[in-house]
Amino acid sequence: MQIWVDADACPRVIRDILFRAATRTAIPVTLIANQMISVPPSPHIRSLQVPKGFDVADDEIAQRVSPGDLVITADIPLASQVIERGGLVLDPRGERLTKENIRERLSMRDFMQGLRDSGVETGGPSGFSAADTRAFGAALDRLLAQRPRQT
Repeated sequence: MQIWVDADACPRVIRDILFRAATRTAIPVTLIANQMISVPPSPHIRSLQVPKGFDVADDEIAQRVSPGDLVITADIPLASQVIERGGLVLDPRGERLTKENIRERLSMRDFMQGLRDSGVETGGPSGFSAADTRAFGAALDRLLAQRPRQT
């Protein structure tokens, strides 16, 4: 298993949780973003900068993910691609995206985009909270506990 992070919009507190998990489990964590993101010195953590552009980081993650890898992203289309390739997806608020719920998420995203395109103010997501941080940490721990152990 490898953990890929859609890091352009990933909250710092979530990155810190992932850094601690990488150190504790020796699972490689790679942050992919349009800008260089500093990471602590570790053989298990790295940052990869991709060129600026629409969905460049998402495309890089989608190309690199392998079955069983975990991707941290709030981007629904990227999540859908990862799931199709056999990867696992966890959003920064601790919600697991799966084959069972991704179609509904894509439909809702497209519906909301249609409203915004027609001029309707839809607001944005609620602010990131301490409860979101705790939910993410708990969900990550559950996923890491379920992963097959290497012998």
